[in-house]
Amino acid sequence: MSMIRDLRAVVRPSLRKTNTLHSSYDTTRDPSASSAVVDCAVYRDGRRLAEVDGTCRTPHEAMLRVREEGGFAWIGLHEPTEEEFAGIAREFGLHPLAVEDAVHAHQRPKLERYDDTLFTVFKTIHYVEHAELTATSEVVETGEVMCFTGRDFVITVRHGGHGSLRALRHRLQDDPELLAKGPSAVLHSIADHVVDGYIAVAGAVQEDIDEVEIEVFSTPDKGGPRGSDAGRIYQLKREVLEFKRAVSPLLRPMQLLSERPMRLIDPDIQKYFRDVADHLVRVQEEVIGFDELLNSILQANLAQATVAQNEDMRKITSWAAIIAVPTMICGVYGMNFKHMPELRWTYGYPMVLGFIGVVCFSIHRMLKRNGWL
Repeated sequence: MSMIRDLRAVVRPSLRKTNTLHSSYDTTRDPSASSAVVDCAVYRDGRRLAEVDGTCRTPHEAMLRVREEGGFAWIGLHEPTEEEFAGIAREFGLHPLAVEDAVHAHQRPKLERYDDTLFTVFKTIHYVEHAELTATSEVVETGEVMCFTGRDFVITVRHGGHGSLRALRHRLQDDPELLAKGPSAVLHSIADHVVDGYIAVAGAVQEDIDEVEIEVFSTPDKGGPRGSDAGRIYQLKREVLEFKRAVSPLLRPMQLLSERPMRLIDPDIQKYFRDVADHLVRVQEEVIGFDELLNSILQANLAQATVAQNEDMRKITSWAAIIAVPTMICGVYGMNFKHMPELRWTYGYPMVLGFIGVVCFSIHRMLKRNGWL
């Protein structure tokens, strides 16, 4: 073995020198590699090994290099097909059930253990910017990140158009001390990244809810239909429910990672999972509060619509009462009877008109004073 090491030291001195100088962000890929693989790298002592010798361009080559030189491989994929993922699953010994979940997606957040591999599912949340909240506005967009964590590898499978882990990978590469903790450090960073996204989205959703609340309780009617805000409130409530489905199921996995000793999780990293769990609890409380607040706003909006309808009915009833006076008098005098009171009196017509006016004015004043008009 010592002879092999000496021979390797003689044959590959330039490689070691290049590893030191080569940029840690080199993501050059073999053109023949699967399009689902967005990045593939080997890390040792917290440093990304360079790829100048032709290795580590495919997951298979990355694993060979790990077995020869130590460290761990981090392979990132985006929406792989069954054929694209089959070879990787065989290479790393992934369980078929976990592979099926990773390929087909649409899973609840969860944490499962298969032999010496942890399979974690995260729901990513992206806030959709909109100029104005309408009854059809999309407020949050969901995606998924699946993470296979082993002793010497991390495989991340991403679904959806957002939630890229490229910036996270670069940030970790800038912190070799943390990355030296191995695959569990990557798993923690992904969990922290996802939960930080939840916090940002919760703040944006809070602004939307505040806007709707102000309009419901403060803005006078602009001539639109009564209860026109109900559609917007209900749409926002549906989006909050989608948010809740991503946050609530993840709480139990984070508690397990932070409280239960696991062979694949470094004890020093496990402490950091407690912080992630605390942040997740805070977001969950906010989302539950959003749901309850939207229920209250929706009920208040419907109650306002009912009150407005009652006011309209009172106004209609008031005007009907005023109109009833001339209708009754004119109806009596419109009958064709010969002997009627004051029928031939010169001032009978103006007197009746004056009487109608006085009575209508009195009724109007009374209804106005009582708040019906």
